[in-house]
Amino acid sequence: MNVRVRCVAADSIYANNANRKFCTKYGISTSFARKGRAAKDEPLRKVLRSELSRERATRLEGSFGTRKQHYSLARIKARNRKTEILWIFFGIHTANAVLMTGKIRNRTVKAA
Repeated sequence: MNVRVRCVAADSIYANNANRKFCTKYGISTSFARKGRAAKDEPLRKVLRSELSRERATRLEGSFGTRKQHYSLARIKARNRKTEILWIFFGIHTANAVLMTGKIRNRTVKAA
């Protein structure tokens, strides 16, 4: 979508060395806890991490709840775990496709 990411908030399971290296390379601030000794600007980093985590929780979790209701994902009654995961997967991707289509449509209308 041609948007430069400046900040990323993610769960700690994504704070692996490869992701840390990628974010450092492209100058992306993260909500990952710092490894090693604390830097001089650690209080500022702590505030940034806390703000990123709060914003992530508000936007992401709220978005999932809204999409879950809108696309009736709460009604999923699958016979096994794999089917349930598959239905949720397609529900979330459908929601993302609808959102991206709307953004693309808005850009073409503005350009015209």
